[in-house]
Amino acid sequence: MTTTAGPAAPTDEVRDLVARRVPGHTLEAPFYTSEAVYEADLSAVWSRTWLFVAHEAEVREPGDFVTVDVGPSSVIVLRDDDGVVRGLRNVCRHRGARVLTEREGSVGNLVCGYHRWTYAVDGSLLHAGDQAPDFDKGCWSLRQVHVRLVAGLVFVCLAADPPDDVDDLVATVSPYLLPHALHRTKVAAQVDLVEEANWKLVMENNRECYHCEGSHPELTCTFFPTWGIAPDRVPPRLRVAHERYLAAEAALERTCDERGLPYAEVEALEAERRTAFRVQREALDGAGESYTTDGSLAVRRLLGDLDVPRLGRASVHTQPNGWYHALSDHVVTFSVLPLGPTRTLVRTTWLVHEDAVEGEDYDVDALTLVWRVTNEQDSALVARAQAGVTDPGYVPGPYAPSERQVETFTAWYVARMQEHLAP
Repeated sequence: MTTTAGPAAPTDEVRDLVARRVPGHTLEAPFYTSEAVYEADLSAVWSRTWLFVAHEAEVREPGDFVTVDVGPSSVIVLRDDDGVVRGLRNVCRHRGARVLTEREGSVGNLVCGYHRWTYAVDGSLLHAGDQAPDFDKGCWSLRQVHVRLVAGLVFVCLAADPPDDVDDLVATVSPYLLPHALHRTKVAAQVDLVEEANWKLVMENNRECYHCEGSHPELTCTFFPTWGIAPDRVPPRLRVAHERYLAAEAALERTCDERGLPYAEVEALEAERRTAFRVQREALDGAGESYTTDGSLAVRRLLGDLDVPRLGRASVHTQPNGWYHALSDHVVTFSVLPLGPTRTLVRTTWLVHEDAVEGEDYDVDALTLVWRVTNEQDSALVARAQAGVTDPGYVPGPYAPSERQVETFTAWYVARMQEHLAP
């Protein structure tokens, strides 16, 4: 008989917290600080839903791999000899050692550094050294992890039976991203930032721009400050910006209609959906071309076969851990991964055309400036929020109307916890 250690059973504390959650209000402090809640999060969310972890551009050739840690679990994402992107548990089938310890690289075979058990890149066991005569290598392949590709984005699910509503995500989002040809891109830069806050605070911060004005001067050069505000609630001081936004949206829609590019908002964020997402192509301020301080192109070589630079941003966000912006000249993605109850990894990746030449077609510092500084600003804000919810004086407060998507995220999270806690 074999046993596998799993997450701890939910405590009465967790059940009570979930049961008394008040819709429209922030979560109680233990949701952001408790070890018991964090363990329940790993079981209810991170072990059961589809997670954004990598890009096809990171595993371009057979044998290319990246490793990703999701709580205590480690996953190898790699391309096998047939060109298939696979997910494998990074646990040797002999005595459980980590097979790969590097973050990324390329291999011919996967060789465990402990006792040299050797696996093919499809996970099958090739060599196990000294074994009994009846040892069957076919029974000891690396355990597979479910993988779905969304127009070049790699999602994995650790569950034995992953949610099948991921098909809606693939079908709906792919037409927005395919014109940007992520399969013909390369990684220009990747930055890992450890934020001193619970992963839910990181995601909540992303789901609103109530805080953007005054906090993100570089981002709001191109990111309209009225994002998320209902038209009838735009304050007088932002009316000029809103009129500029409406004009830019109308121009973008004409450009997209001429090229057959989808741009309409699709919001599939209902709490009942295990694979919840939102997608829309939206205009950028300034020159309207890219995420730079004046909105002009950051990369001279446009993506795919795009023939016009002013295409705004095809923006996607997925529960529980990703958001993405596809522009005419580059794609920038964000993957959130939990490191503990009060620490979170935010991994930002910039993709450019595979033939773009650094130093000629783009400058890395200019390409990454807006989101590097925005991430650092957000990191300080969520650390401030973490300090606040840890204070005994914290009491959950109401969400503002412009924080509608924060409430949507929180309701989705609570629904996953309720499923986990159900008999």
